[in-house]
Amino acid sequence: MDRAKFFAAVRTSLFGGRLSQNQVNGTEAILDAWEMSPLDVRWLSYMLATAYHESDNTMCAIVENLNYSAAGLKATFPKYFTAAQAAIYARQPQCIANRAYASRMGNGDEASGDGWRYRGRGLVQITGYDNYVKYSISDEPDKALDPAKAVEILFDGMINGRFTGKKLADYFSVEVTDWIGARGIINGTDRAAGIADYAKSFAAAVEAAR
Repeated sequence: MDRAKFFAAVRTSLFGGRLSQNQVNGTEAILDAWEMSPLDVRWLSYMLATAYHESDNTMCAIVENLNYSAAGLKATFPKYFTAAQAAIYARQPQCIANRAYASRMGNGDEASGDGWRYRGRGLVQITGYDNYVKYSISDEPDKALDPAKAVEILFDGMINGRFTGKKLADYFSVEVTDWIGARGIINGTDRAAGIADYAKSFAAAVEAAR
């Protein structure tokens, strides 16, 4: 791949004409991992798009931002906060995490603190004790922020279906190209259309650089 051509393409189509060094470094790490065992270009493109979305366009491992307003809580976690509860919990990230992620994904109850301890981190925002155990980092959850570990989790989880049971091969094969459905690898249908558009832009850049 001609990386200069690739970055020229994505700089315009996805990054508003500018790329920081951190964005370049994060993207390079994903490209390096892919080139060690090149797989379907659509797989690479969808992984890049997922990292782009989940990292808030930084292409680097980040920690989940849980500093929600009351309205944001109701929109994001409607099952876990009534209007009255949202008003009480608003702008308290640790309390929000402990309630929203309590008693699921292997976490203990709200008082356990597991929701905050195992909040989203990395390039794919792994969340919950069970997911941290899968990658042997439940004792040190911040290891999900290590660049190499974050790329490892991205590839393993999406290629082998370790997040939801769905994997890249289910959506991109000789018979199938399903840019929208592929969101099921991570999180059902949340933002599926937008991420599909990002993936198509990355795919166009990869093709232009080959």
